[in-house]
Amino acid sequence: MSVLVITGTGTEVGKTVTTAAVAAVAVAAGRSVAVLKPAQTGVRPDERGDADEVARLAGAVTTLELARYPEPLAPATAARRAGLPPVGPHEVAEAAAKLAVDHDLVLVEGAGGLLVRFDDVGGTLADAARLLDAPVLVVASAGLGTLNTTELTARELRRREIGFAGVVIGSWPESPDLASRCNLADLPAVSGAGLLGAIPAGAGAHSPAGFRAGAPGWLAPRLGGTWDADTFTAAFVP
Repeated sequence: MSVLVITGTGTEVGKTVTTAAVAAVAVAAGRSVAVLKPAQTGVRPDERGDADEVARLAGAVTTLELARYPEPLAPATAARRAGLPPVGPHEVAEAAAKLAVDHDLVLVEGAGGLLVRFDDVGGTLADAARLLDAPVLVVASAGLGTLNTTELTARELRRREIGFAGVVIGSWPESPDLASRCNLADLPAVSGAGLLGAIPAGAGAHSPAGFRAGAPGWLAPRLGGTWDADTFTAAFVP
């Protein structure tokens, strides 16, 4: 089973565009890809969700959304307020396992951070990853504050004995400030894992063709791309 779970250090850090980049590179390499969004929040029934956005940018991928809740809240809270059933870790793991039967790669994109609750009994994306025995890719922000949230996420993955694939910066600014530049060296140190990419800010606004052409240069070889962490860091670290 080839499943990769993608989480963030928080919300709005670039999880969806990172998922799309990983998917685009895999599709270009001839792999069949499925994208699973366990719980989509803050989106009306007639609106495009995160999985739809991944498909728009990456191309021919299978998408599956297990639940959708209208308010932009944590899944457990959004489900409770909407009067709708929540999605538990076992359901997520079962859906991912089924997709893995017919696909070379299954990407499971979480909501918010690693420990955001899916249900009122405390089920999280971390629990789903543990059930799947799947590694977790952590998407982090570039600037001030990212070291603490990234280290906390990394520590929790190790405490739970969940595989830690590495860190991708989900939105690298065109003109990075001092904190962002220093964090290129500090993120691997605090997380204990390598940097596996840096997605340019605004990449999600590219045309699909432009996005697919650029994606390999944003991701490290471990994710199928050509991005080199040492070269990138040397160009920015003061």
